[in-house]
Amino acid sequence: MKYLKLLRHTLWVLGLFVVLPAGAQTALSATQKSLSKVDAILLAKEDTLAKQFEKAQLNWPPKSLYIRSFKYDRQLEVWVKDNLQQPYKLFKTYKICMQSGTTGPKRMEGDYQVPEGFYHINDFNPNSSYHLSLGLNYPNASDRILSDSLRPGSAIYIHGNCVSVGCIAISDEPIEELYTMASAVRSQGQEFIPVHVFPVKYNVKKSNDYLLESIKENAYLESFNKSIKEVFDYFEANKQIPVIMVNKRGEYLIN
Repeated sequence: MKYLKLLRHTLWVLGLFVVLPAGAQTALSATQKSLSKVDAILLAKEDTLAKQFEKAQLNWPPKSLYIRSFKYDRQLEVWVKDNLQQPYKLFKTYKICMQSGTTGPKRMEGDYQVPEGFYHINDFNPNSSYHLSLGLNYPNASDRILSDSLRPGSAIYIHGNCVSVGCIAISDEPIEELYTMASAVRSQGQEFIPVHVFPVKYNVKKSNDYLLESIKENAYLESFNKSIKEVFDYFEANKQIPVIMVNKRGEYLIN
């Protein structure tokens, strides 16, 4: 039953509940092949994830998923919980095998920067050139104010393989697990899956020292990092995600 829910969600994401026009058989054939791939992945990974969750004394499938990514540390954390009141618990940390750019947010197309800030998953792509991929809603409300107005960039994903020109690459097996978990929570009603991207893990001295040195004498980055660190600190203290707003200047504010 759980697996069927995941498959129904995948069908919904791919937009298959439409009437196909005449001559669409080639596209349908390609879609069926991609479904077969995802079909097998979801079935296999649901079983292995259920065992991993049981070992970690967590319930599978979780009701809520939260993802944190750290650029300098090259880590992607997956946090889960079973209801709104419960604090998040860390399930797993994946290694980011490749990423491009340097410290700082993404501000224009072609800058090869991995964004920094607060996003959510807005796309499930089983036809990715990088095995599987989960899209982020870049540019978000802050980026639309602060980035290049004509060419802010787009198509930022967490994906497999080990290539990056602005995306977060975690290789194939990790993306299979993450894709399966994201599909599972979506099938249970979590439409908004938050993904927070930070420059560093602020509570790791080596990482924080690197950040402070790299943004020294850069007033904009110092201010930007102060605002996103507030979200990191809040989560560390409460294991809950604060309400995050964006003011007219594009600055993040927490409530």
